[in-house]
Amino acid sequence: MNVRNYALVTAGYWAFTLTDGALRMLVLLHFNELGYSPVSIAFLFLLYELMGVVTNLVGGWVGSRTGLNRTLIAGLGLQVIALVALTFERDSWSEIGSVAFVMAAQALSGVAKDLTKMSSKSAVKFVAGDGAGALFRMVAVLTGSKNALKGVGFFLGAALLAWFGYDTALWVMAGLIAVTLAIVATMLNDDIGRSSKKTKLTSILSKSTAINRLSAARFFLFASRDIWFVVALPVFLADELDWSHFGVGGFLAAWVIGYGVVQSVAPRFLRGGQAAEVAAARRWSLTLGAVSLAIAAAVAVDVATTVAVVGGLVVFGVIFALNSSLHSFLILAYADDDDVALDVGFYYSTNAAGRLCGTLLSGALYLWGGLPMALWGATGFIAITWLLTLRLPALPVRPTQSRVAT
Repeated sequence: MNVRNYALVTAGYWAFTLTDGALRMLVLLHFNELGYSPVSIAFLFLLYELMGVVTNLVGGWVGSRTGLNRTLIAGLGLQVIALVALTFERDSWSEIGSVAFVMAAQALSGVAKDLTKMSSKSAVKFVAGDGAGALFRMVAVLTGSKNALKGVGFFLGAALLAWFGYDTALWVMAGLIAVTLAIVATMLNDDIGRSSKKTKLTSILSKSTAINRLSAARFFLFASRDIWFVVALPVFLADELDWSHFGVGGFLAAWVIGYGVVQSVAPRFLRGGQAAEVAAARRWSLTLGAVSLAIAAAVAVDVATTVAVVGGLVVFGVIFALNSSLHSFLILAYADDDDVALDVGFYYSTNAAGRLCGTLLSGALYLWGGLPMALWGATGFIAITWLLTLRLPALPVRPTQSRVAT
């Protein structure tokens, strides 16, 4: 295992994730405080998610031709620009003008996020080595730690808004990413992840049956989470339960941190070898659907709503984390060694598309029927995820070869 490259990739991903989570909470709470509707708040994040679809597709192709270090550096640099740009928005602007401006800046941040994410997760396959279960363990640690830090970022965003205000918080985060960018640009290996063949741009949509089916399952899995998580839940906690900024940010932070911790230790709970991982993906997606159905029913009939929401979503988070960790392993296991960046880019483009769909539905369903409607929508999407996992093929068996970056 190339420890140095893994540490650099992970550090860059960690720093970015911290600011990404903080930015989302900062924007959401700031504009909710200004009186923006749930649908308007959802629109603030739409281009962020939409650009992820395009970025993962094209970014995977670029990464396979130029090396993943360049796409990682580009992602960090664009995040600095996006954070600084957001400081130019003013409360005196019209709602339409503010929404359009923030959407544009968030679009840039979306490009940055998915360049960083695609680069970091693709690079793991090249630095993991060939130890038994090493790939699953390293993917789980990277993904789990990222989500734990995103949870810390949620709390950080709420805290910075309360302590320093909107603009100063953005400058602090821009400084953190600038320092990280300088370190990664100076020290990361130039050749990591570069394909040995010159792949055509048209190949970004040409995937195996396994990757297509897993990507479709990923779309509905992450849409199901964001339907209630992005807008519906924080607005419900702030407006219906009258929670403070710290309360909302703290709960969402704790949820994502716990979710990340579970992802990190998922391999310990999912023993049985690679052949068992496909069956596990089917089993845990069905379990997730049952939990979502129970929460939606409890909230709909107004039975101990606070307990159902807080307690139920904690259980949901644990099971969702196991599903997500399994998917993150399966995409790398299904991917061809020489097309890792392309395959992972395609996969995460569907992830971004699912988040885009979930983000829009989060605001719309909450407006139409409150949190219960959002939870019913999430349950329906999880049911589709489970049906798609039933069609996943067995994992390929490939000859052992070194994947350590040079």
